Amino acid sequence: MAIALPKHGFSRELKTPNGLSSSDFFNKLLHTCNVVGTAGSGFGAAGEGYFRISAFNSRENVEEAMQRITEKFKV
Repeated sequence: MAIALPKHGFSRELKTPNGLSSSDFFNKLLHTCNVVGTAGSGFGAAGEGYFRISAFNSRENVEEAMQRITEKFKV
């Protein structure tokens, strides 16, 4: 499944895979993919189960991060 980058705005919120909490997924991203995102729980209870990928970087870097995530988590 390909993950589309946003056409407008600065970030993309995505559901965490395999029922992981947003903070557990943040740690997995950091330690297995060398990618930093934002745990959705940081935005309140409604954000739990989601994570945010920022577009405050070059498109190349965001695409590289998404490729790493896709390969490691088979999404």
